[in-house]
Amino acid sequence: MAKTSPFVPPEKVVPELTLASILLGVILGIIMTAANTYAGLYAGMTVSASIPAAVISMGVLRGMLRRGTILENNIVQTIASAGESLAAGIIFTIPALVIVGVWQVFHFWTVTIIAITGGLLGVLFMIPLRRTLIVEEKELVYPEGLACAEVLEIGESKGSGASYIFSAIGIGILFKFLVSALGLIKGTVESAWARGKTALYFGSDMSVLLLGIGYIVGMNIGILVFIGGAIGWLIGIPIYGAVHGLPEGTSLVDQVYTVWSTQIRYMGVGAMIVGGLWSIIRIRKGIAKGLRDALLGRERTEQGPILRTDEDLKQKAVLALTIINIIAVFLVYSQLTPSTGISVVSTISMVLAGFFFVAVSSYIVGLVGSSNNPISGMTICTILFASALLLLAGMRGQSGILAVLGVAGVVCCAAATAGDISQDLKTGYLVGATPKRQQFGQILGVVIPAFVIAPVLTVLQKAYGIGSQELPAPQATLFASIARAMFTEHPMPWTMVEIGVAIGIALVVIDEVLRSRNARFRAHVMPVAVGIYLPLGLSVPILIGGILNHITRLIARPGGDEEATVHRGILFGSGLIAGEAIMGIIIAFLIVGGMKLPLTKINSGALALILFSLAAIGLIYVALKPKK
Repeated sequence: MAKTSPFVPPEKVVPELTLASILLGVILGIIMTAANTYAGLYAGMTVSASIPAAVISMGVLRGMLRRGTILENNIVQTIASAGESLAAGIIFTIPALVIVGVWQVFHFWTVTIIAITGGLLGVLFMIPLRRTLIVEEKELVYPEGLACAEVLEIGESKGSGASYIFSAIGIGILFKFLVSALGLIKGTVESAWARGKTALYFGSDMSVLLLGIGYIVGMNIGILVFIGGAIGWLIGIPIYGAVHGLPEGTSLVDQVYTVWSTQIRYMGVGAMIVGGLWSIIRIRKGIAKGLRDALLGRERTEQGPILRTDEDLKQKAVLALTIINIIAVFLVYSQLTPSTGISVVSTISMVLAGFFFVAVSSYIVGLVGSSNNPISGMTICTILFASALLLLAGMRGQSGILAVLGVAGVVCCAAATAGDISQDLKTGYLVGATPKRQQFGQILGVVIPAFVIAPVLTVLQKAYGIGSQELPAPQATLFASIARAMFTEHPMPWTMVEIGVAIGIALVVIDEVLRSRNARFRAHVMPVAVGIYLPLGLSVPILIGGILNHITRLIARPGGDEEATVHRGILFGSGLIAGEAIMGIIIAFLIVGGMKLPLTKINSGALALILFSLAAIGLIYVALKPKK
């Protein structure tokens, strides 16, 4: 049965936007923003902070402080997840400026203002869409928002499960410390074998962060990411080497990586372009409907005063903030571009693309969830659209790259934030929250964590190098390649891009056949494209995590405890991600501070495999742990 009334009735007033909920939400938002910055640059994927933040909130407010209401816990997860989604928008675009060489360092105020303005546009553009998409559009279920509401409601009467997250954070911290600080175990276990003119390669990162991501995204996505890796590394590289030979390198592994980084990974570019365009084509009717309702509005049939659970921020305040935001974007673009006319074109491009993709993002996550939100595809479309306008305006060279990536950064932040806050608004609708208080919390959750992104990027760049093997930054590297190809004469392996386009089209056809047959397994293009664009070692632990998700489901299914099992596994996986990411950032600060790491150089591959296997067993144990 579908839920027909909120958990907290509209006429009931309970503590919601309190000092405790704001402070805890902001603290968690800062931590998770930093963690997702690292995770996204490393794995090319970010994960929602809503459920982990809700569980931690219940553990702190109800468990430690012996207070806290369901609506306070909802505010905490709303604030925390807003900043986390903002990180995705920045790391997918702004590092491209450093990768392409337009910037030598991350400019603090420029990065921060792009993050704030993009995130705020995601919030502000969603306010007029809230009632249409969240309340009235019944086909939009917003799966993560629904799941988070269930977690909050269960937490009112049962244990929160915060112990799973905190124990996993400890494991993640320890594992990363052993790899990167102590140097006791290998970070990647890999090998290559010569075969005539070419070579065969296989390897796996020893990362519990990737294991947690794999469990959260599930087996279907895990398999698709690995298929992408297999296409690039197990098929593409051997064929390329057999035809062209391998380039010179210090080792066979280095030669294989050179082929992948200079040629094979660009198949992922073509596949991503196809995936992004197709995702928009598929939901064109829904996009048109959402935009029409947003622009024209719907007649309100209710009589009498507006209920507490239907109160949005005042229209005048929203309009004023939107105008201020657009002016701020224009001022940023004035610093990035050589003329006022170009700044105007860039700002207009941003507003049009931003509003369009906010509606697209919210609609997509309502249908298929945030994990399947094609932010990369939307950003590709934004880059192509903005590039066309800027080229017509006479922009060329590094100025064009700077302008187009500035536009893409704001739009990507808006789309990523809108998708996440849509889930939060759905959670609030189900538990009986006050929308205007959530929207205020979302504004706080965007503005405050935005200030930590540039410093974290700076430290990670100095310590590891963004775009390196340690932090591949697949989306940022992709967008750097596209922008450079649009505005300069820099060569791009177009043959590989064309092969990727063919792969993407083939996957679209296969997926449409599977969809028509209502198959449980789908062939989504984007995960495969990301797999091609990532080192193979990253896709292996993601696949293992997805398989563990499926195994625990199968074991729990006969007893009817499948959802609770997956929930425990997701909490534990979220802790693994947070722990390893936090330690990765701490180690980066230590390296930048002058500490020589790793402390030893044992780098045991066997011990790495043993400890990784123990982490995987621990994940299974926690997921299948019987109720007390």
